[in-house]
Amino acid sequence: MKRTANAHWNGTLQAGQGEITTQSTVLNKTQYSFKTRFADGIGTNPEELLAAAHAGCFTMAVGAALTQAGFTPNDLTTDAILDLDMQALEVTGIHLELKGSLIDGVSEEQFKQIAEGAKAGCIISKALSVPITLSVTYA
Repeated sequence: MKRTANAHWNGTLQAGQGEITTQSTVLNKTQYSFKTRFADGIGTNPEELLAAAHAGCFTMAVGAALTQAGFTPNDLTTDAILDLDMQALEVTGIHLELKGSLIDGVSEEQFKQIAEGAKAGCIISKALSVPITLSVTYA
């Protein structure tokens, strides 16, 4: 299986602009620029997309792990906070904040263990070489 995306850029780093399109066309000529990446502008940026991909992958991994353990997941929500070192221009880590609603038969400790396993097994987690941390709220 292959997944594709296309990026187009025109102009200098600070004055230029680009568009990103994904195979599914959910992103279709979505604007990105220096302002959307390093300031406040309308559009997206690679770091935001990486955080979104990680949040989505991890949340699905938690749901899959719960299902494999014989439980029916309720609401699962993940915020992925990507840290970008502006001086070194590198991603230094991602923090995942998982919020889960109570699931019949699952203790808080079990839920946290399942979440830790999902963090390690998530396809996007495995593709990254930065530290990944996790906090879990289960209520």
